[in-house]
Amino acid sequence: PELVAAPDLRPGYVTADPASPVGIERALSRAGDLTGTFDKPRYITFRQDLCAHARSRITGCTRCLDLCPAGAIAPAGDHVAIDPMICAGCGQCAAVCPTGAASYEVPRADLLMRKLRALLTAYRAAGGETPIVLLHDRDHGEALIDAAARFGDGLPAHVLPLAVNEVTQVGLEAIAAAFAYGAAGLRLLTRAKPRHPLRGLEQTIVTANAIAGGVGYGAEAAGIVAADDPDELVSSLRRLQPGTVSPRPSTFMPLGAKRDVVKLALRELHRVAPAPIDTITLPKGAAFGRVQVATAGCTLCLACVAACPTSALGDAQDRPLLKFDESLCVQCGLCSATCPEKVITLEPRLEFASFEAGYRTLKEEEPFCCTRCSKPFGARSTIERVIAKLQD
Repeated sequence: PELVAAPDLRPGYVTADPASPVGIERALSRAGDLTGTFDKPRYITFRQDLCAHARSRITGCTRCLDLCPAGAIAPAGDHVAIDPMICAGCGQCAAVCPTGAASYEVPRADLLMRKLRALLTAYRAAGGETPIVLLHDRDHGEALIDAAARFGDGLPAHVLPLAVNEVTQVGLEAIAAAFAYGAAGLRLLTRAKPRHPLRGLEQTIVTANAIAGGVGYGAEAAGIVAADDPDELVSSLRRLQPGTVSPRPSTFMPLGAKRDVVKLALRELHRVAPAPIDTITLPKGAAFGRVQVATAGCTLCLACVAACPTSALGDAQDRPLLKFDESLCVQCGLCSATCPEKVITLEPRLEFASFEAGYRTLKEEEPFCCTRCSKPFGARSTIERVIAKLQD
């Protein structure tokens, strides 16, 4: 048997105090009495080829490693490995994964967005205004909302509840989609004392509010409601002030891989925004931004291009050139960590025009051609520096 550090019980495991030999013996005794089989859900689908964890023994993205409360994720070379038997299904890794390497399956992000679309479209068709979406889990949330309806007045009429497996699975794409579809606010219902840390969810909300607030939906468009009492829940929801609703809500259908769905939701959020602007500064750790290169110190060695896991940085086969596509950058930091000249820095931001802009050139030089065959083989400035050092 294996001891797994975890904040709560999960199917197939029994609890034990690792500091108590007696407790471990009792747990083993209980485990010996278990018979039969059960199907453990595989909450997370993981693709190694999309992971931006590391390249050439240099560490880049560690978002999922920093957040997993169950210890189910570990480094495995250039990517991470997720143990499905230890995973408790909180979904924080999928919510913060910038490339879509980790994606939640119970339900998928696009299915949750379709439910939001149907919910808000139906509410608007019935004449409703300023809807606030309340996302809650099926365990704690459903019981609390049911108690509020049975023993009180229930939720305010403009609050629309929607169940998910875990509120910590909710990512930026779902929050952005909710406001694009016409929500005036979004709240996530958690326990007053959560079973595991909510750092991933809190980071997502900070990023979502920076974006939604920047384009006119309200500075506190999304947030957390922590409640264990139905009266406390209802009271908190009644005190909420709805934000600004989109003047022309979108009806887009979410299609594609996770990163594509995130960009689609953000594009629509901006297109129908009350006060759209071109660029929004994001907090550190956000999965959107640009790389800035001090071109005077760049030698066009292209080590950054080789390290970039998303092809945000590229080159040209016929000439010394460094180009960058901001829409592909996930701010993993591998380029800056790999750069031998240390001339690359990261700037978290969201530039909506970058979704359509494609690559732009950061630095370009004339090639130096071989003195015998005239074939280009390096940047002119680099070869000329070598020649200058060897001239004597």
